[in-house]
Amino acid sequence: MLALRIAACVLSVISAVNCGGLRAAPYYMPLDNNGQDFDFSQIIKQTGVKQFIMAFPLATDDGKCIPTWDGKANLKIADDTVVLGKVKQIRASGGDVSVSFGGYNGVELGHVCGDVNALVNAYQIVIDKYSLTNVDFDIEGDDLGDVQGETLRAKAIKILKDNAKAKGKDLFVTLTLPSTTVGLSELGRAEIKRTLDLGAHIDLYKIMAFDYGGPGADQVNSVITIMEDVHKQLKQLRPDLNEQQVYASTGLILMNGHTDQPSELYTVDTFRKLIDYANQKKLGRVSYWALNRDRQCTGPVGWVNGTCSSITQQPWEFTKTLANFH
Repeated sequence: MLALRIAACVLSVISAVNCGGLRAAPYYMPLDNNGQDFDFSQIIKQTGVKQFIMAFPLATDDGKCIPTWDGKANLKIADDTVVLGKVKQIRASGGDVSVSFGGYNGVELGHVCGDVNALVNAYQIVIDKYSLTNVDFDIEGDDLGDVQGETLRAKAIKILKDNAKAKGKDLFVTLTLPSTTVGLSELGRAEIKRTLDLGAHIDLYKIMAFDYGGPGADQVNSVITIMEDVHKQLKQLRPDLNEQQVYASTGLILMNGHTDQPSELYTVDTFRKLIDYANQKKLGRVSYWALNRDRQCTGPVGWVNGTCSSITQQPWEFTKTLANFH
């Protein structure tokens, strides 16, 4: 498999294989949802998964153009040592990380940084702090459809990639968008089109295939239908890519256990079957929300919990299943 992967990367210019990006990579909140004490040397050893997406750098909750963890003014990324320690632990165990800007809650930097240079500087603080070669922009909630913020962000992405290239480096950029029962929403498609119009190259489009109100009894087929709808939409948006290149430029994001939607349920078996689909189609990445939840609840179980899956499971069972994505 590794030899085939290397050969594919040699042809990446024409095949659009996801060579620079992470592959099997769960999301992880390092300073929230009881993630502070995670020992990544043990997690990597027990699960086989070595790549993680850390969430979320935001502007301060009071709207300052300063990158902080979770929007907390006392968690300025420039001053961070705790998350940096986690990153070093992961890399020491042979892994790597991406950092995801944005998310559903809080204030996205593109919403408050007044000009593109200020926004570039804010993003660059995070990139430099953690020596990143992978970054993600999770655009949802009020940020989706914010034309001014989208425009600034697209211009900033182009500058960040150009700056990295000038230093002889690659910056692999992913864009995360929510899904609907018919694939991407009109606002999601507009977000992609704006990046294209402004020359901001996105290496991978990641689709949140949860919280769309899918049927728990048929979650697998429902997700596959949505991903195939997205595939058709991306083919129209990216006519420069062929059939397989579109799949390779697409990422699938799941949610373990119960989601925010009472109709949805993702079991370990659901994950297994959807990872089979991702392998079959040779998608660029599979992720899930979130590593913090990959354990059984020990107290009262609500419908959805940030620190556990709200279903019966073994520790790290979803992460071990994710390791089957090649």
